[in-house]
Amino acid sequence: MGFLRNSSSQPEIEDATAVNDVGFHSIRGRFPFKRNPNHHRHRSFSDRQLPRTNTTTNRSHLHNRFTRKGFLWLFPFFFFKGKSRFYVMIITVVFLFALASMVIQSSIASVWQRNEHGMDLLKELKFGSTLKFVPGRVSKRFLSGYGLDKVRSQPRIGVRAPRIALILGHTKIDPQSLTLVTVVQNLQKLGYIFKIFAVGNGRAHSIWENIDGGLSLLSTEQQGQIDWSIFEGVIVDSLDAKEAISSLMQEPFCSVPLIWIIQEDTLSSRLPFYDKMGWEHLVSHWRSAFSRASVVVFPDFTYPFLFPLDQMLYSELDTGNFFVIPGSPVDVWAAESYSKAHTKDKLRELSGFGKNDMVVLVVGSSIFYDDLSWDYAVAMHSIEPLLTKYARKNDAAESFKFVFLCGNATDGYNDALQEVASRLGLPHGSIRHYGLNGDVNSVLLMADIILYGSAQDVQGFPPLLIRAMTFEIPVITPDLHVLRKYIVDGVNGIFFTKHNPEALMNAFSLLLSNGRLSKFAQGIASSGRQLAKNVLALECITGYARLLENVLSFPSDALLPRPVSQIQQGAWEWKLFQNEIELSVHLPKVDDDDSIGKVTIVHAIEKELASLNYSTSIPDNETEFTDKVTKLDWDVLREIEISEENEMLEMEEVEERMEKDAGVWDEIYRNARKSEKLKFEANERDEGELERTGQPVCIYEIYDGAGVWPFLHHGSLYRGLSLSRREQRQRSDDVDAVSRLPLLNDTYYMDILCEMGGMFAIANKVDSIHRRPWIGFQSWRAAGRKAALSTEAEKVLEETMHGYFKGDVIYFWGRLDMDGGFIGSNHVLTFWSMCDILNGGNCRTVFQDAFRQMYAMPPHAEALPSMPEDGGYWSALHSWVMPTPSFLEFIMFSRMFVDSVDGLHRDSSQLRICMLGSSEIEKKHCYCRMLELLINVWAYHSARKMIYINPNTGSMEEQHPVEQRKGFMWAKYFNFSLLKSMDEDMAEAADDGDHPRDMWLWSMTGEVHWQGIYEREREERYRLKMDKKRKTKEKLYDRMKNGYKQKTLGL
Repeated sequence: MGFLRNSSSQPEIEDATAVNDVGFHSIRGRFPFKRNPNHHRHRSFSDRQLPRTNTTTNRSHLHNRFTRKGFLWLFPFFFFKGKSRFYVMIITVVFLFALASMVIQSSIASVWQRNEHGMDLLKELKFGSTLKFVPGRVSKRFLSGYGLDKVRSQPRIGVRAPRIALILGHTKIDPQSLTLVTVVQNLQKLGYIFKIFAVGNGRAHSIWENIDGGLSLLSTEQQGQIDWSIFEGVIVDSLDAKEAISSLMQEPFCSVPLIWIIQEDTLSSRLPFYDKMGWEHLVSHWRSAFSRASVVVFPDFTYPFLFPLDQMLYSELDTGNFFVIPGSPVDVWAAESYSKAHTKDKLRELSGFGKNDMVVLVVGSSIFYDDLSWDYAVAMHSIEPLLTKYARKNDAAESFKFVFLCGNATDGYNDALQEVASRLGLPHGSIRHYGLNGDVNSVLLMADIILYGSAQDVQGFPPLLIRAMTFEIPVITPDLHVLRKYIVDGVNGIFFTKHNPEALMNAFSLLLSNGRLSKFAQGIASSGRQLAKNVLALECITGYARLLENVLSFPSDALLPRPVSQIQQGAWEWKLFQNEIELSVHLPKVDDDDSIGKVTIVHAIEKELASLNYSTSIPDNETEFTDKVTKLDWDVLREIEISEENEMLEMEEVEERMEKDAGVWDEIYRNARKSEKLKFEANERDEGELERTGQPVCIYEIYDGAGVWPFLHHGSLYRGLSLSRREQRQRSDDVDAVSRLPLLNDTYYMDILCEMGGMFAIANKVDSIHRRPWIGFQSWRAAGRKAALSTEAEKVLEETMHGYFKGDVIYFWGRLDMDGGFIGSNHVLTFWSMCDILNGGNCRTVFQDAFRQMYAMPPHAEALPSMPEDGGYWSALHSWVMPTPSFLEFIMFSRMFVDSVDGLHRDSSQLRICMLGSSEIEKKHCYCRMLELLINVWAYHSARKMIYINPNTGSMEEQHPVEQRKGFMWAKYFNFSLLKSMDEDMAEAADDGDHPRDMWLWSMTGEVHWQGIYEREREERYRLKMDKKRKTKEKLYDRMKNGYKQKTLGL
């Protein structure tokens, strides 16, 4: 966020509509129009029936300063004529701008003196400067990114659509749902697939269900059972979904792109109170939550601002990832709902306007710096001719009323304007003022003409104009760039040159005919209504499409979405919500009734964390506590503690002197065992470890973060294998892979090896941890993707392990077609084509180069082992079981292969470029996807029987029978004797310090053994034995020579 000169930002309005307003009153309260900090949003119906003008005689200090000599000094040219009047007019205009500068500078300084951050921003403001939202360091990358233009020009093989998870905080019928439904449907046309989750329920449930992908309710128990890694990104639509993404804030899901859309002001309205109460930990909590998001998206430019008012909105939580995508139907929705429940004639009658009155409403910029807005002070010069020409008319058939909508109703604006009217000789009641803390919709609906008097540049389309155009009221605006982008002059509205009163007079006259609105004005109002209905829809849709291209990481197997230029729809999906809007006018608001009594996530966290700051309750009136702890309070507290301590000591002494019955021996023993268990609980063996005693197999579940703990199993068959010490489960006997293999302390190698690093850790001195005939592994991703063994399949597998088997065999249950959406495509894709798809199209190239270097094959020799196209299944997700000796043989082959791949990577001139991935996440885990498929190449060519277990039913089926492999297997390269001799040669080189490169990966991935080490260890043991024997002989000889002497016992 930052400031730029000659620009502004445009907030929206608080909805203070009648009881029939639907779904927007809680949203529009975010606008900084409420100048009175004590103003409460939820007024009663009687308070909101009609707009009220302020007739109080109390005035602000600024107003008193002006009224001592009258307001006429703003327009001194009335006292002069001819050239003198012209020269005085020029001087007055210059003075008005100077006054505006002083007002803005003094008001900003007076407010920002209360904010240290504001003092820094104050130095950047100069005359004519206005606030503008500038994306932070993180968001700038997304704003300046070129999307997928460069990637689309490169060759790519994709087989599935990109997947996005959408988490809804609720499914109510409101403008936010309309916005999101429109965006999602258009993104689906570009090729995205959405999986939709909902935390709460509502009347829009059926609408979301009809969208492709369906809707799944996300209960509290299910929130930790989602594998977010299968999605290219996650979109969250509100603060209410915060708890649903708690696992996204833990590893291994921290790298999943998260787009958080903030459309409510519940939190922003509480931030000033947190600062006042000194609850910095609450602010830090939300700042930490916002920092997890890749980008925080707001629908309006006012959200990220730090206003020089009491409301700071969300700027205090900005960590550089705030982003704005303008566009929301909330203003149109609010106006449509309000117009169905109110009529213009009735509102004008309640407000005291006549049927023949021509009501001209003057609105301006929505950012106000002080009680008297400099924006309005400068605008008075432009509209002065209008006032003098039309407001003075007081005919019964032609009466003009000028209404100013700005500030609060209690700030003395009305008195100031009435003073101007009297000095200009205008009739009483010809000028009125209404505050933005009142019923804004009623003021807009009563108007006949809307004049946008602000000359400040704005970033977004002013929401007041959208509502006015929806009410079918003609608008007159200055020729600002953002307005010219959407409004056609003379069709949807009328432009005038800013700071040009004559141009404004000409534009105003076009809308009048005999004191009434002309047909031209009626045509502009009708066209403006059509424009306002979908004015920012296309910009919103394309904004999200471009954001996804810049934020998401598209893996190698994912198809790229279609270009943003193919989006044709520029309208909201009103047809899906129109019936609900019509129905909501006549029926109670079901969604709002359901939410009554429910505590929002903001207040729930506030209640939970506020107690950490010595407060157990949140005051409803938000008044600050004035009681302070004094020295006397501390003395009283100290006396109470001393008294309680003395009383406790006395009771202990009395209990020690009293006789007690020792009780029966069984009770004493039970209590002693209970105490011992509590004392040594940390050293107790896990129940699963005790149950594994005598079991023939143990399956190690590999995981690398606390976010996947809910996916892990418990019991005799499984044991956790943690790749991170900090993320290891505390009350379990999980294996710490880092302590068993120091290489994993290096995060670079842990990332590129993934689950294979855990297997290397188990194989390193395997006898110290695993002494069972069978060993198995299963990645946590298998459970996350519903491919883990069911209870029935587990029983079948255990029974098979106990039974008799002949030959070497591998049982697997994670199929390759389950990992990436290849179901039903086996007749098209081969093993190596799937490997290429998962590895950036370079799997075959890298594999054969590594295989050739591993076996020192000549350059012209074929180095890619053949894999059959028989339609059988291949193993994936590291989910398999095999005999322990076979596992050690596989690890022996894998260590040499990984070292060869790493050698190729390090010998390359581009060390930091990963050829096996296209996205950032794939490049971070460079070798992982190839190593996941390596088990298939080794098992097939080493003549292992491969049996697929159905994870649901437990049924078994042999894949790629050994008899059919004859003539295709490269058995000589996978022979155990050859692999063993290669392993010993590398161990000898490591033992001699003859490393082929500086960072030799093989020597760090496990044990280093060869015959020379065995002989050296045997010689060492023989030397120790002979040394001990020699010492024993010397001791016996000394005793025989000198005899046995009794040591002196004492003097």
